[in-house]
Amino acid sequence: MNWYLAVLKNYAGFSGRARRKEYWMFVLFNIIFTLIAAALDNILGTTAGMLPYGVFYFIYMLAVFIPGLAVGVRRLHDVGKSGWMLLIAIIPIIGPIWLLVLMLLDSKPGENRHGLNPKEVIA
Repeated sequence: MNWYLAVLKNYAGFSGRARRKEYWMFVLFNIIFTLIAAALDNILGTTAGMLPYGVFYFIYMLAVFIPGLAVGVRRLHDVGKSGWMLLIAIIPIIGPIWLLVLMLLDSKPGENRHGLNPKEVIA
């Protein structure tokens, strides 16, 4: 949970680097909270028509949209890529697969143009 909160505290920080653990813990908690928000929408009847989600889901997704982009960009910085590589996900089939591979790669050792390796700073 600390990793999730760390991402939210660095709300719009697009510079620097993010470890694999920071990124994937954010993704994990984001999925959990998204499911909870969708469940609340269904329980309270606030869904949008035939969709399984509604008000709580949309409010939550709006709240974490920018931090999600920021941590994704910082994760790409950590593997030595530009944050603009997030746009590769637009390419059908191949794009999301390649982005997943980039997000799974280990950090580039040492310092790169985006800053110090967070593993070496924290360790």
